[in-house]
Amino acid sequence: MATSKSGALPSIRCAANGPYLVKGLETFTNSRGEAIATGESIALCRCGGSQKKPFCDGTHKRNGFADAKEPGRGADRRDDFVGKAITIHDNRGLCAHAGECTARLSSVWRMRTKPWIDADGAGVDAIIETIRACPSGALSYTVGGEEHRDRDAAPAIRLMKNGPYMVSGGIALEDVDFGEGASREHFTLCRCGASRNKPFCDGSHSRVGFVDEEG
Repeated sequence: MATSKSGALPSIRCAANGPYLVKGLETFTNSRGEAIATGESIALCRCGGSQKKPFCDGTHKRNGFADAKEPGRGADRRDDFVGKAITIHDNRGLCAHAGECTARLSSVWRMRTKPWIDADGAGVDAIIETIRACPSGALSYTVGGEEHRDRDAAPAIRLMKNGPYMVSGGIALEDVDFGEGASREHFTLCRCGASRNKPFCDGSHSRVGFVDEEG
């Protein structure tokens, strides 16, 4: 796993009913890949209401933001889809609905079809490439008896356009229970304030119409 230039991994701590407190982050970009100025310690909005997005401006104190997980959220359950050469693991409760899987390989990830994943619907290399593009860590795979969850990426946070923080490179998310089979190397964190599975994104930014002009 890659490290930052300083040799240490950055960390993220969720302040109670408040922002993400990020330390040691060197690579922070918007959805266009443009650098956002950072520092040794920054506070990132997760209530969705800051006027200084992506940074916190204290709005969470006024808009009643609560960070508890909610009833009715997607089940924290990993399902296995076994093919002849690869098994695909999927935890829907962690899905950020970025659409990488369905857009890239609709013969495997099949909307409105049961079962919705066909592990024999494409070649192994194409399936692996698609799983590696998933930002949320909801998808992983097993080949030859070995499970693969993580990627070898440098520590970074990138904004998804009108969506979550995409975290990669093994940045430590402190004092948070991860979902069943979830990657700790890459994951997506809610920044609209509406996820039912906080701090992780569950795609609610689309439901609530979250918008961030990103300057």
